[in-house]
Amino acid sequence: RNSTTDRELNPKTLASGLDDYPRASHPSDAEYHLDLRCWMTLALRVLYRIAEYQYTGDDSSKLKEYYDKLADIRRLNILHWDESRQVYSDFGNHTSSVKLAMNRDTNPPVKIRKTKKPPKLRFIDSFGYVNLFPLLMQLIPPNSPQLGYTLQHLRNESLLWTEYGLRSLAKLDPFYSKSNTDQDKPYWRGDIWININYLTVRALHHYGNQEGPYKEKAMELYTQLRSNLVSNIFKQYKSTGYVWEHYHDKTGAGKGTHPFTGWSSLVVLIMAEQY
Repeated sequence: RNSTTDRELNPKTLASGLDDYPRASHPSDAEYHLDLRCWMTLALRVLYRIAEYQYTGDDSSKLKEYYDKLADIRRLNILHWDESRQVYSDFGNHTSSVKLAMNRDTNPPVKIRKTKKPPKLRFIDSFGYVNLFPLLMQLIPPNSPQLGYTLQHLRNESLLWTEYGLRSLAKLDPFYSKSNTDQDKPYWRGDIWININYLTVRALHHYGNQEGPYKEKAMELYTQLRSNLVSNIFKQYKSTGYVWEHYHDKTGAGKGTHPFTGWSSLVVLIMAEQY
């Protein structure tokens, strides 16, 4: 991340794959990303299982040790659970009080970022796809209260829930649908992406089949979200003849690259309930 730029509303995190999704407003070595930890946990789980199959001895046991440490829900909660908001979150040097304003001292004038309130080390107060990653990677125990809160937030229409799928960023968020620069339209700031929605229905299907206090709620959300996704993607395909890169969170209309049979083709697995 570029810690010196003043041309971006929120410096991009391209390596995450979520490009302009809002992170800590002022990049620093003190920040840590929830989705990165969850991806590394998944990667270690895959590696140690391969090692168990292929090798014996220290190769698999050491990887299993690393995996157990990353998958430890107590450690995850210490680092990433924001008790005040009852959500998992990124942490870093952050303020939401930023805006792009025209700087007329340059020729030609350009928009630069203005910080209205100084940043401080804190949990990032955005809510979107990143906050769901412990759910998506199925790291939360089925009887954990954190699972209950996450499912509750998931269904909140002021946050991510729409009749077309889960939007990428809460519509109450100050970065919702905001351009990151003069040239960059909002990308992961509200639109519906099928790759993350696939991981969500997969996780809901998992928790809906696990004994625990949230089993019925998870299965209810699974059924509703699956129906919303399949119905809208099929509707847009009938209307336009295309499967799209992502979809508008207010109208369901296809957006971005088309035809796009990359991750949006995951709708076929959703239809087949193959997770």
